[in-house]
Amino acid sequence: MRDLVEAAKLARARAHAPYSKFYVGAAMRDETGRVFAGGNIENASYPQGWCAEPSAISALIMAGGTRITEVAVMGNGDTLCTPCGGCRQKIREFAGPDTKIHCCTETGELIRTFTLEELLPASFGPENLT
Repeated sequence: MRDLVEAAKLARARAHAPYSKFYVGAAMRDETGRVFAGGNIENASYPQGWCAEPSAISALIMAGGTRITEVAVMGNGDTLCTPCGGCRQKIREFAGPDTKIHCCTETGELIRTFTLEELLPASFGPENLT
């Protein structure tokens, strides 16, 4: 898990959050073990920004990954920073209910690990469309 947390930490350091000053980093492991990271990117037109998790998902998919097997997320300080509702659904598109989501402090210390099912119970996913 250490490599995942370090990737999220580096991504958080590169996040673009000049308005809120709330820097978020996320990193995701794909089905082959590769790690992809992303940071939140704010925009002066607030609704046009995006979260760290979609940034990492995009990198994973563009590199040919198809599944998220593990996630690390960190925000400011020691406060618990879980993926927002929209990001939970985005993660769900590529991850199963047992996927671990590690929430860490900005220095990389683990606060708590959740499964996706704990964060997004009774979720709607690709199998609902078959």
